[in-house]
Amino acid sequence: MPSHLQSQLKALADPASLAMLRSIRRGLEKESLRITPDGRLAQTPHPAGLGSALTHGYITTDYSEALLEFITPVSTGIEQSIETLENIHSFTYRHLGDEMLWAASMPCIMTGDEGIPVARYGSSNVARMKTVYRVGLGHRYGRLMQAIAGIHYNFSMPDAFWEQAWETEGSPGELQDYISTRYLGLIRNFRRHSWLLIYLFGASPAICASFLRGRENPGLLPFDEQGRSLHLPHGTALRMGDLGYSSAAQQDLNVCYNCLDNYVETLRAAILRPHPGYRDIPRGQEGDYQQLSDSLLQIENEFYSPIRPKRVTRPGETPLTALHRRGIEYIEVRCIDVSPFLSVGIEASQMRFLDTFLLYCLLEESPPCNDAEQAAQAANLEAVVNRGRMPGLQLQTAAGEQPLTACAEALFASLRPIADLLDTANQSSRYSASLKLQAAAVADPELTPSARVLREMRERELPFFRLAMAYSEQWADYFRARKLSPQVQADFEEETRRSLRAQREIEAADDASFAGYLDAYFAQYRAL
Repeated sequence: MPSHLQSQLKALADPASLAMLRSIRRGLEKESLRITPDGRLAQTPHPAGLGSALTHGYITTDYSEALLEFITPVSTGIEQSIETLENIHSFTYRHLGDEMLWAASMPCIMTGDEGIPVARYGSSNVARMKTVYRVGLGHRYGRLMQAIAGIHYNFSMPDAFWEQAWETEGSPGELQDYISTRYLGLIRNFRRHSWLLIYLFGASPAICASFLRGRENPGLLPFDEQGRSLHLPHGTALRMGDLGYSSAAQQDLNVCYNCLDNYVETLRAAILRPHPGYRDIPRGQEGDYQQLSDSLLQIENEFYSPIRPKRVTRPGETPLTALHRRGIEYIEVRCIDVSPFLSVGIEASQMRFLDTFLLYCLLEESPPCNDAEQAAQAANLEAVVNRGRMPGLQLQTAAGEQPLTACAEALFASLRPIADLLDTANQSSRYSASLKLQAAAVADPELTPSARVLREMRERELPFFRLAMAYSEQWADYFRARKLSPQVQADFEEETRRSLRAQREIEAADDASFAGYLDAYFAQYRAL
């Protein structure tokens, strides 16, 4: 009897179904710190020539005024997405003066929390809310954690795929409920296997020692005698461990991905439930807003996860409200490091591997998860973050502990027919080639980006800061010299003007106090 995955692949093998696989939708969100020529975090405001960070379609800021975020439109073309991201970088460099973009996930030279300017978005209520949220994050977790950069990979299947799959299964329930259920299955499988992405694409095994100055060292070792860099010898993605987006307060937040209603309710409760540790941070008393609320989560974005279910929100709508009303529209992968070896931190071959991996997670059977399995997933992730390239590393599986290499080889065996299917659909061999490239990195850990970082630090006798600075300068030269077509340049300039007009219109339309605005916003959570 064919397996569940084999049955799914067979159903997609006809010409009409293969055509649907050419319409997979993707979007990239890439973060980069603005730095000074000497490698320190820029203290200047968001460049005026880049428009409004509140309303620009392609260029915004994340936590800090100096942490740029570049967003590509939804596209069915991988090369098109990469080219758009390169165009955004090229346009941005025309407005940076002598500043540069830091080419790594872990930050440049840091001077502590006080040296990290929080992002500003204007005088409107929505702008103030974004800034207060960030100020709250700084109080809760420290600003240094928020200066870490990453790449988010947004992925969704075309409508025709969902309609066919739903009809093939007998049109159970409402179509959107079916779509949400299948995306949750993808997320559960992703969490089972995401350690592989950390191993393959982690590019942050070392940090500049200034990142931990005055803070507790979570076990990192000096890389050089001068102590300018700290590292883990077999580490892969320190960004995804204790140094990065982790929270002791959230450790008991048990988010379940078996059911959308349960996911929404768990996060809703965390947003509405006060947390004793945050009680003394001002939250509007006498107009002093140092956080949005004293709840465990100020808003749902504060919940840190390697993957999120997403739905495009309407103006003023909370993300949870959008999910509750209209279901899951796409998923956001959040565990990809910025590679210093690539002009925009990610490349087309990597995106093809991600497509193959995510399509496998969608098509493979995905049983409900339980607390014990989630604990094993967390343990595997921690192990690969800190010791991913260690010879003989064992991972927890349902059959007991197994070597990482054996787990990876078994997973690659399941990925190969997915890559073959995507190659057939796209009349190419590039998906299989991306798989072979990554399989080689399992056989030889020295082929991983994390190993390359440490190897180049040793061979070039450079601390992490100097290595990342060298690549930052290399890509700055590349983008300053790279030409934009007159039409692309004009389109960016028009988007800049449009974004500034849009910000002014939002500010002019505000007719409520900030306290009233927040009350109306949070009323949506209470109404769920």
